[in-house]
Amino acid sequence: MNFSKQQADPRRHMVGLSFVVVLHVAVVYALVSGLAKKVVDVVRAPIETKVIEEIRKPPPPPELVVPPPPRLEAPPPPFIPPPEVQVQVPPPVQPTITATTPTPPPAPVAIAPVGPTPAAPAPPVPMSAAVVCSNYATVMGDAGFPREAVRQGLERGEAVIQFTLGAAGDIRDVRAVRATHPVFARNSIRIVGEYKCQGQGRDVLVQVPFGYKLE
Repeated sequence: MNFSKQQADPRRHMVGLSFVVVLHVAVVYALVSGLAKKVVDVVRAPIETKVIEEIRKPPPPPELVVPPPPRLEAPPPPFIPPPEVQVQVPPPVQPTITATTPTPPPAPVAIAPVGPTPAAPAPPVPMSAAVVCSNYATVMGDAGFPREAVRQGLERGEAVIQFTLGAAGDIRDVRAVRATHPVFARNSIRIVGEYKCQGQGRDVLVQVPFGYKLE
């Protein structure tokens, strides 16, 4: 078979052209007869929309509250009846007759009158250092205001010193009876240590008042 002749056959071209013409005629007929309008109407038809509700999960079941276990209390102790105590009743006392001997009355006691109670001896009256100490005025005149009191900001003070003057003129048991500040008590005791006193033949209690004032 000659392929080049087959390709040049005009009948085959006519068949193809006829098919194309028929196809175009069919399309034009469809457009004229309203097929295209139906297609457009189908496209323009309303679109139905549906709202899909959200699926909600069911709530969780409530928590079960477990009650606490009951408290176990110790059972009460068993009742033990007390032991029976047998009380022996003493035998009845037989009446007896006894003889009572009268007791003689006591002898009278003589009460002697009591005399007055002797009074306690009065405490010794303190003497003045100006009477028993010869240098009292000199020592007191040289005494000044304590420097320690000045440093502490004190401007005045008082003290009372007491001591025992022995029979030979010795001074002992020096102490502060009262003082407004320990500074004045210490300074007054130091001054008393400088006294020269005369013995009175017996122990004598001596008190010395001190008064301080910053000039």
